[in-house]
Order: sequence, then C-alpha cells, then structure tokens
Amino acid sequence: MSRTTADLGFAQLKNPLMPASGCFGWGREYSRLFSLKILGAVVTKAVTPEPRAGNPGPRVAETPGGMLNAIGLQNSGLDGALNEELPWLQQQGVPILVNVAGRTEEDYVQVAEALAGQDLLGLELNLSCPNVREGGITFGTDANTVYKLVSRVRSVCPLPLVVKLTPNITDITQPALAAEAAGANALTLINTLRGIAIDVRTRRPILGNVSGGLSGPAIKPVALSLVWQAAKAVSIPIIGCGGIARVEDVLEFLLAGAAAVQVGSAAFADPLLLPRLAKELASWLERENTSVKELVGLAHRQGGNHD
Repeated sequence: MSRTTADLGFAQLKNPLMPASGCFGWGREYSRLFSLKILGAVVTKAVTPEPRAGNPGPRVAETPGGMLNAIGLQNSGLDGALNEELPWLQQQGVPILVNVAGRTEEDYVQVAEALAGQDLLGLELNLSCPNVREGGITFGTDANTVYKLVSRVRSVCPLPLVVKLTPNITDITQPALAAEAAGANALTLINTLRGIAIDVRTRRPILGNVSGGLSGPAIKPVALSLVWQAAKAVSIPIIGCGGIARVEDVLEFLLAGAAAVQVGSAAFADPLLLPRLAKELASWLERENTSVKELVGLAHRQGGNHD
C-alpha cells in the first residue's frame, strides 16, 4: 500500500487530494493542463434538478487573505450532468464524487435517485451553500433537518454519501452526528463562511447577491478547528476543506483528523497546484518515513486533547 493512500472507509484513494466542488467545474479545463488520474478523486460542480443561471453579477470579490464568491450554484441541471458532463468525466479514470444541491428535500432526493445507478465514488450532499437565497445554508444549520434530508436520500440511493456541512453554526458536532446517524459515510468540512464586501466609492455592496462565501487562507484556522471538533465527535471519515494552498496545509488537516482534503480557490491562482501538491506530499511522506493513514488524527493522540 502506498504512503499516499487515503482511506475513506468506503473506498481507498491513491492520495487524499481532491478539488473542492465549484472550483473545478467538471474538470474539462484542468484536464488540458494535467491528467486527472493524479487526483485521489474529482468533486464535481453542484447538480440541481433544473438548470440554474446562478446569481446576478458581480459574483466574485477579492478580500485580504481570500475571496468572496456568490456564484449561486450555476449548473446545467440533472439532464446536462447525465447526458454531457458525467459521461465525459467517467472516461477520465478518476473516482468521482458528484455534488448534489437543491432548494428542497425533494430536489436532493430526485437528483440522488437519478444518480443511484451510476458508476461513482459517491455523492456529496451540499447542505451548506451560503450564497443561495433559498434552501442552501438552512439545511445544514439544524440537526433535525440534516437527519431527515440525509435519511431520505439514503432511502433512495445506495451510493456512499458525503455530507458537506456549513461552518456558519454554533456547534458543528450536532449536524455532524445527525448526518452520521442518518447514514452518511463521510463528512466534508467546511464550506465557505458568509461575508460581504462594500465598495466605498459607490457606497454599495460589491457582490450582486450582497453576501457571498469567503474562502482562502483566512478561513483555514476555522476549518481546522471544526475538523478537529467533528473528528472527536463522529466515527466516520472527514474530508477537510478551507484555505489549503501548501503541502503543510494538507498535513495540518490530516493531523487534525481529516482522512482526505479538498483544494478550492487556491487552484484559481495556480491551476497546477493539485499535481504539485501530489508530488510534494509524496516526497514529504517518504522523507519522514510515514504515511497519510498514520498521520490522520495524530495531533489528537500527541497531547492535543484539550479544546
């Protein structure tokens, strides 16, 4: 077994590196720069039952230490995913997590049921989008709602389910435990933090949606903290996400309890970041004579039991 092998419980990946949903499309553009096979898995853009145009512009604003986005889950809908995007990606030889989103529970159930027979690593249920006007963030802030939604999806879909939770909540352990109890196979932590930016010249919010999701290095300490807390509460694997741009960031998430990681907005600045991280991680593990599996949660066992 390779030093870089990542264990998600329901699958073994060649390495723990994935792109975060929404930051990679379906991989077509990036596939012109590097083989997608170097990734542990690809996480797709969100799929909703119907095509969505997304939010009005402007949709992106730079901030110190990160960026705000308010894309609004723009996508070609379930038919577009099944007929155009997914068939192409399935030919690339890389495990696939399809991100699923919606306005209602029925939306999630419809998409999950339609994807149930596909050759996929699993589904990532997006219960945490902070820049969608309806649904989105509200699903992930209430543990009972999380339990009900995940249970309904589980009843119609045998594929592994990864639940992506919001950081915009007081106690991450409650929805995390609810997702686990409802049949989730893993969690993704975290999605973006809610934020706004204002143009002092126009005296108006910069984003057309007013608020958006903050990503980038500024949110890494928050993401690490929530991964740490959730890792102590649940027994299912966690995929860490938030501010990862260096191999040291990857290692921190593993030590905090993540079994794998997702790289988001940093890949916009450096489209070749993921293949470079794959090489740097392999070299670091070889040099330190250790493995991904040995590092997962190690900080908890090294005298790090105090919150």
